[in-house]
Amino acid sequence: MVLYQHNEHAKSQNLPISNSLFSKLQKDILQGKMRAGEKLTEQSICDKYKVSRTPVREALRQLEMEGLIETIPNRGAFVIGFSAQDMADMYELRKAYEVQAVKWAIERITDEEMEDLEETFEFMEFYTQKNDIDKMLNINTGFHQLIYTASHNRMLQHVLSSYQIYIKHSRKPSSYPENYLAEVLEEHRAIFEAFKNKDIEAGTLAMRIHMEKSMSRSKQ
Repeated sequence: MVLYQHNEHAKSQNLPISNSLFSKLQKDILQGKMRAGEKLTEQSICDKYKVSRTPVREALRQLEMEGLIETIPNRGAFVIGFSAQDMADMYELRKAYEVQAVKWAIERITDEEMEDLEETFEFMEFYTQKNDIDKMLNINTGFHQLIYTASHNRMLQHVLSSYQIYIKHSRKPSSYPENYLAEVLEEHRAIFEAFKNKDIEAGTLAMRIHMEKSMSRSKQ
């Protein structure tokens, strides 16, 4: 049985200190807890997160590689953050990559991966009936992760997994309309049915529609 579960605390416990620190800093920047232009010093991060300087340096290096901070010689590291335009561009890129992932996944999915996808969709139906938004959103992420895996393209999987993290942490808390879960479920049903029928055209269309509606919902 495969049921995607996301436990940030447990996950961070198993990461090297520098990776765990990077994840915490990344989340704080994306959520706006560290604002654009804010200076980051090794000492302040050491004090705040109770770590030594070595993992701080590595975490800052990773943040700079992701374009979230900028190191200016003789001045230090400064938060760049993510603008509304950055997020809009990311949604457009994610749509293109998600559509490609579905195309490859329908072509390449194994029998075992198909069973996992079917089971995950059944959990989506179950938690929609229970009206459990938190569980549904969690399993929604897992549904997409299974498609990334089934594409059997590591670079695509890495890029899309990163986009999911960015969008999740950047999304502002909001209320959901009454029909939200039912609408999302039906969008995923169309994707799942395309996998069952091995219909690439239907699958790519269903994913494109789902991504466009997701972008629209993010602006509400």
